[in-house]
Formats: sequence, C-alpha cells, structure tokens
Amino acid sequence: MATRTRLALELKRANAAFRRDYPGDLLERQPVHTVYGGAHLFKATTPRKLGELALRALSELADSGPALSDALGLGLSAKTAEQLYQRVAHKLKSEPVEDFRIDFEDGFGLRSDQEEDAEAVRAATELATAKQAGMLPPFVGVRIKAFSEESSARAFRTLELFIGTLSTALFGALPSNFVVTLPKVTIPAQVAALADLLSSLEAEAKLPEGSVRIELMVETPQALFDAEGRANLPHLVQAAKGRCFGAHFGAYDYTASCNVVASAQSLAHPACDFAREIMQLSLAGRGVFLSDGATNVLPVPLHRASHAELSQEQQRENRAALLTAHRLHADNVTSALRSGFYQGWDLHPGQLPARYAAVYAFFLKSLEPMQERLVNFLAVASRATLVGHVFDDAATGQGLLNFFLRGIHCGALDAVEMTDRLGLELSDLKSRSFTSILSKQRNRHG
Repeated sequence: MATRTRLALELKRANAAFRRDYPGDLLERQPVHTVYGGAHLFKATTPRKLGELALRALSELADSGPALSDALGLGLSAKTAEQLYQRVAHKLKSEPVEDFRIDFEDGFGLRSDQEEDAEAVRAATELATAKQAGMLPPFVGVRIKAFSEESSARAFRTLELFIGTLSTALFGALPSNFVVTLPKVTIPAQVAALADLLSSLEAEAKLPEGSVRIELMVETPQALFDAEGRANLPHLVQAAKGRCFGAHFGAYDYTASCNVVASAQSLAHPACDFAREIMQLSLAGRGVFLSDGATNVLPVPLHRASHAELSQEQQRENRAALLTAHRLHADNVTSALRSGFYQGWDLHPGQLPARYAAVYAFFLKSLEPMQERLVNFLAVASRATLVGHVFDDAATGQGLLNFFLRGIHCGALDAVEMTDRLGLELSDLKSRSFTSILSKQRNRHG
C-alpha cells in the first residue's frame, strides 16, 4: 500500500508539472493576420486608410463573388462566392486590420539615433490619438530592433520612449492587446532581457505587471535549435516569464540564414515547411499562437503611369501581375490554414482582399463537415457525462469548437447562424469552453 501511495503522489506531481508546461491552446481571439508598416509612416488614420485602399483593390480585382472566386482559384459555388464577396467587402469597411505592428526594424531601416528617438515619440503619440478616437484595430503593437550586440541599446531606447510616451498620453494606460515583437531571436537571454525591461517600464509608468505581452520572431536556425542541437523554442518561451503568447515565422531571413538564394526564397520552400513543423511540434499545447510569414510578391502594377497613358499590352501586363500576386497570396494563406497556421503577415493593403477571401473560403468550405462533427461529438460527450462517466477527450471537442470561434471572430461565419446550426446559445460559443458546455447540458438534463 505504501508503494502505491508513493507512486500515486509522484504521478500527481508529474502530471501537475506537465500541465504547467502544457496549459493547452489559448482560448482568446487570435487575429488572422498582422499588418506591418514602417514606424515613420504610421498615423492615427493608418488602419482606416489601409481599409480604403483595400476596398479599392477588391473592386479592381473583381466586381462579384464568382469573379473573385475565379480570380483567386477558390473553387466556390456562385451562391457561396457571392456570400463571401459581401462578407469580405463588409470586413474591409468595418475592420480592415485586425492586428497592426508599428515597425522599427526592417520596415523602418537604419536611421540616426535622433531620427529614431523622434519617430518613437511621434508614433506613440499617433497611436494614443487613434486609441482615444476609437480608431485602433483589436490588436496592436510595436516591433523593435533585435537584441543583438549591435542593436540592443537602440532597441532599449526606442521601447523606453515609445511606452513612456504612450502611457503618459493615455493617462497611465495602454491599448488592449498591446504587444512587443522581438525579431531575430537566438538565445533565451535576449527574451529574458526584454521581459525584465518590460517589468521595469511597467513599474515606471505605474502599469499593472504583465500589461505588455511578447511576440517572438523565428527568423534564425538558432531559434529552433540551440548550440547543443536541442529544441530551443520552449526555452525562449519560458524566458519570457509568462508574457509570450505568439511566435511568428520570418521566412525570408530564415531561408537566407540557411543559404537559400534570394530567387528561391518563398513560403513554399521546403526549408520553411520544416521550420513551421518544428514550431508546431515545439509549441503544441504551450499556449502560444503561431503565425506564418509574408507573401513578398506584392499586388502592384509593373507599369506605374496612369491607365490612360498605358498601351493595351502594358495594361494586360499590369492585370496579369496583379492577378498573379493576388492568387499567390491566397494560395499561401490557404496552405497555411491547412497546415494549422491561422495567422500570417500582410505587407500591403492590396493583400487584404486575398487574405480575407482565402480565410473566409476556408471556413465556408469546411463548415458542413465541421458542423456535423461537432454536433455528433457533443451528443456522444453528453451521453457519457449524463451517465456519470468521465469524458476525457474534451480537448478534441475544444478543437472543434475553436473552428467556429475563429470563423466568427474574423467575420467568415455569422454568430447567430452558427448558434442555430449547432443547437447552442451564443453565450455557449462565447464561453470558449467545451467543458462548460458539457456541464451546462448535464445540468439542463439533470
């Protein structure tokens, strides 16, 4: 009996340690994209302006659902395509940007310290103005320079100025879901330094501890494997001391680090497939959102003169270039979704129509089979719990539920329609908890 008691205690401790390391998927909303823009270009009106440009790009790409489906190769029926078109148009009018990152790294370039100081203050002031005017997207943040030996001091200074200015302008607060993105991470010490710096800045600004979250960029082989060949991502996340909630793949820096020539670099390169799989394996169940990288072929015309000044051949070349870029982006987004990456990067407002069209098509195409699976799963789970059995596969049910929550959050699926289809109340879906739904159904029948 003593042996069994000891084994049970040891197992309990081990299981508790496992739950600490693997708390499970985050149940909060994940944006479908992050739009990056140079800090020197950011204004309070930037998200709204991006939406206006995206709407123009949509109208130039297609004037109907079937035309949009054909242009992007989505393969939708005429009815579904028209539904998708209307929802994309509505999204671009109401919430064109879900997540915006004010970029002091690649999108900002190398500038003097005086310039970056001034832009850090100016951009933070613009962000505060946007917050006060109700013009911010649901998620927002700043990308600083890397914590390498060469740029860490500059990154420290920019972050101090930005957060100090922003919190002062907002009277001791920050926007909701504010995040700091750390690029080109290689070692846990860099992440730990950022976590400690944020704690210090929060204390100085009298912000609650943990107000600012951390997002890591996977852009180097060393982010995946340390000097001993061990998986490094779990250690990087642990070094963030509870602040890390996102890991974003930087495909082009990563492939360059792997000596892939620029002409061969793309999201579809086998090296990128390997990196994304390692990210998934390393961070599965750890409560970290994953994001794919960017499509670097932008939907811009080859010939920049006005339409009237172009020859018919130049007009055809422009149209072909735009269609190629839009379809490539839609293909990349669809591939990421199929691989379990529900977020990615957008670098240009013209990419937003293809982003949302591909995302919405993914959810609409999957709706019927996912609905059938969830309804059947709920029935089986409810029968088990009603007779007093422990239903130990709640994680699978949560995964099915997350599909509908993601679709509702981004606008691909209508919340009221989904409650009717699933036989659930809106509060059930908003609870984000499969376990609570089962408990509610058990009490209803109990």
